Amino acid sequence: QIFQPLHTLRNAEKELLPGFHPFEWQPALKTVSSSWDVGIIDGVSGWTASVDDFPVDTISRRFRYDVALVSALKDMEEDILDGLRERGLDDSTCTSGFTVTIKESCDGMGDVSEKHGGGPPVPEKAVRFSFTVMSISVQAEGKDEAVTIFVEPKPNSELSCKPLCLMLADESDHETLTAILGPVVAERRAMKESRLILSVGGLPRSFRFSFRGTGYDEKMVREMEGLEASGSAYVCTLCDATRAEASRNMVLHSVTRSHDENLERYEVWRTNPFSESAEELRDRVKGISAKPFMETRATLDALHCDIGNATEFYKIFQDEIGEVHLKSSPGREERRQWRATLDKQLRKKMKLKPVMRMNGNYARRLMTHEAVEVICELVPSEERREALRELLGLYLQMKPVWRSTCPARECPDQLCRYSFNSQRFAELLSTTFKYRYDGKITNYLHKTLAHVPEIVERDGSIGAWASEGNESGNKLFRRFRRMNARQSKAFELVDVLKH
Repeated sequence: QIFQPLHTLRNAEKELLPGFHPFEWQPALKTVSSSWDVGIIDGVSGWTASVDDFPVDTISRRFRYDVALVSALKDMEEDILDGLRERGLDDSTCTSGFTVTIKESCDGMGDVSEKHGGGPPVPEKAVRFSFTVMSISVQAEGKDEAVTIFVEPKPNSELSCKPLCLMLADESDHETLTAILGPVVAERRAMKESRLILSVGGLPRSFRFSFRGTGYDEKMVREMEGLEASGSAYVCTLCDATRAEASRNMVLHSVTRSHDENLERYEVWRTNPFSESAEELRDRVKGISAKPFMETRATLDALHCDIGNATEFYKIFQDEIGEVHLKSSPGREERRQWRATLDKQLRKKMKLKPVMRMNGNYARRLMTHEAVEVICELVPSEERREALRELLGLYLQMKPVWRSTCPARECPDQLCRYSFNSQRFAELLSTTFKYRYDGKITNYLHKTLAHVPEIVERDGSIGAWASEGNESGNKLFRRFRRMNARQSKAFELVDVLKH
């Protein structure tokens, strides 16, 4: 029984929750209090309300970032000591040189509508920010190489994903999001410049932290990095390509955007130093039009890549059923017909119920050889059926590369063939499926074709750094909020955060 009623947690929770273990930072963190016994705090506490400020209509509860990291490390005390022993290191001499790599995730949740609690009216949407300890390495004194002593075996499980901040707010509400996450960003920035001194296995040891914000969908990345929304002509959060360029040249792009460059471009956008017209200026800053407030890692999110590409294939399937390549511009009614035909077939043969919005599970079932065979039964021409089979076959060869936790180990052959496969895939899109990709391409298809090999080479994996753990945590949020939280708005987030 993991989830117990609150009163049984009361006693046990003291040491499980952040704020129980003493620690210190060297040098002390700038702008962060040095007290360590801090539990759940009000997420809007850092909000300085001036007279002309707009009123706060959100409720938020969070842990202080450094306190939460300490709690996570103390949870892993055994793992750290076991790791040292396994690598033949003497734990009494390894007291410094530890580096902890953190994956950060943040996601908005749609409707979390309310049982009736008292308190201010807040939007019925929520945002969760969480982190996962991905790996810990240590560089022993006198050694050149750092040795990895811990790697998270399930980086996409909700169990390894620790919630840091919960707010009842809309992720599209930029002011509220920046105000609540502002202090989190400040704490993170302070920690990058400092070392944590924490007792592990009875000896004080020093840890540095490396943060990677990778668990964000494209909407959130654009929001945090100051880019225009997803429908923008600037199709990519990793490179400067426009949608038209990306559809002409589908494969050859390299990752060029970065947080620092985004900040510089924002300054250019704000000051317009060359007195250009709006159009010229926008082209100069490549679609940066707001101030980036949180650093994200230039990568793509495997889960949303899956979902985005499946959405696109679902549309291709409809087009192929209706033989769009022969028609000029089919009407709405026709399209609705094709969709109904597709849904009916998938339901009958695959037991796949239509969904309002594409989700991970539906995407996984739809993108299979079995599904494409079922769909081919509805496609009139043999030639088009072959093209569809080849397209999906290539996609399924490519997918493990950005899905698996360690592609070099889990699917080395597909990794080697990735560029070749993506080249062929792009060729198919721009010839056989030209009716859909003439001058346009979807954001995730562009990333899938153009950027995967480079990111895998740089980070070793895309799948391990996905937002999936955080998304699974969203389900827990909903469940705890219904079942395990006190009914008043003042307390419910506290209780959910504790669970």
